[in-house]
Amino acid sequence: MVNQYETVFISTPVLSDEQVKEMVKKFKDLITSNGGEIVHEENWGLKKLAYPIQKKASGYYTLLEFRAEGAFIDKLETQFRRDEQVLRFLTFRMDKHAIEYAEKRRQKLSGEAMSDGAQKSEEA
Repeated sequence: MVNQYETVFISTPVLSDEQVKEMVKKFKDLITSNGGEIVHEENWGLKKLAYPIQKKASGYYTLLEFRAEGAFIDKLETQFRRDEQVLRFLTFRMDKHAIEYAEKRRQKLSGEAMSDGAQKSEEA
């Protein structure tokens, strides 16, 4: 059965922006090659961690929202565990309330992005 999932993972801060993008693309390709569909992606950037993980004080946060078969999640999490560049990850299945909340949040984010773009064009 196809469910909707959300994964947040933290990658090591020693990576360049290009390396982080390549790593995210690798996981997105893994999802789509196994019959999944990417619904939404957010790069939260480099953030300070609440406590050190593997002697690192910060990390790149990435959120992936996707639809996939339940059996695929074990395969995805195995890849996260094997990748030394991933400090932590969390994957959970979204229920109908979480899906509604995520859709509202995406609309709010896209609305803010549009208004920021309009303000920048007015300033120019």
